[in-house]
Amino acid sequence: MPPKADINKAGWEQSDFPILCETCLGPNPFVRMSKQEFGRECGTCARPFTVFRWNPGSGGRFKSTVVCQTCAKIKNICQTCLLDLEFGLPVQARDTALAIKSEAPTSEINREWFAQNAEGKMAANESLVKSGRVGSAAKEMLHQLARSDPYYQRNRPHVCSFFVKGTCNRGADCPYRHEMPKDKDDPLSKQNIKDRYHGRNDPVARSMLSNFAASKGLSPPDDPSIQSLFLTLLPQDASEASIRARVVQSLPVLSPSDIRSIVHVTKTRSAFINFTSRAAAERAAEAWAAGLDWDGTTVGVKWGRSKNKASSAATSESASTSTSEVTT
Repeated sequence: MPPKADINKAGWEQSDFPILCETCLGPNPFVRMSKQEFGRECGTCARPFTVFRWNPGSGGRFKSTVVCQTCAKIKNICQTCLLDLEFGLPVQARDTALAIKSEAPTSEINREWFAQNAEGKMAANESLVKSGRVGSAAKEMLHQLARSDPYYQRNRPHVCSFFVKGTCNRGADCPYRHEMPKDKDDPLSKQNIKDRYHGRNDPVARSMLSNFAASKGLSPPDDPSIQSLFLTLLPQDASEASIRARVVQSLPVLSPSDIRSIVHVTKTRSAFINFTSRAAAERAAEAWAAGLDWDGTTVGVKWGRSKNKASSAATSESASTSTSEVTT
């Protein structure tokens, strides 16, 4: 009985060619692939799909698809490395720049139902991720983070675990790399498919976003008690309600309850965004590293100052003023 005729196999996927990025496909224009229908279950929706396996080039390791084409089209990602097909970025980094909220269920409940319904919403070879109209700050962030050229070093074999232990006896015939890992506790070595796909707790994306924020002068201050960001050059008609709405809209990774309060200073067209935790403030600083887009304009973003430093600065200023009066 054909898979589509069986009610239990109605959601199973059949395809003739995978959705891959240029890096995973490799530099060889004559790639030989093996195809296995319903070879494994999808790494996210758990539905059986057609698995492709190939060698991207000389010295590379064999690669295979790990998610089905429906899940790949939903996020506009490669079926193997799960990176964005347009910008070459992790899902978390792309969604942070574009302020996209993930609607895919992260638990086993309703994930197959969501994937099947997404098939009806998508046209042929069309993704649900739309990045056509974005603000200038998001464009700058994507332009600086995007990888335009293929990075074939990602196709190298994995490090030989037996070589690290000193017990590998294959020598030059070993298909794995004989190198010592740089750092065993490196968070970049602890990655999984679901975190990469859903854009949560991705160490690669976190590293990219934190480095970009540091390059824009938004490195987290040393004082952990600072949990606020300072917005400048707000529109003339901005109000506390409109600021809150814009902040919530631009930070889909946070919930509205993560914002403790908003202090709007109308005279100077500025505002203080106070968060409930330091982690929430850091996520906001990473998302607004290039500025906050607001109806065609870019709002400046800075870290707030510590209350102790502010009080000490005011004390020193008053002391210097009194000294000058005595001197005169």
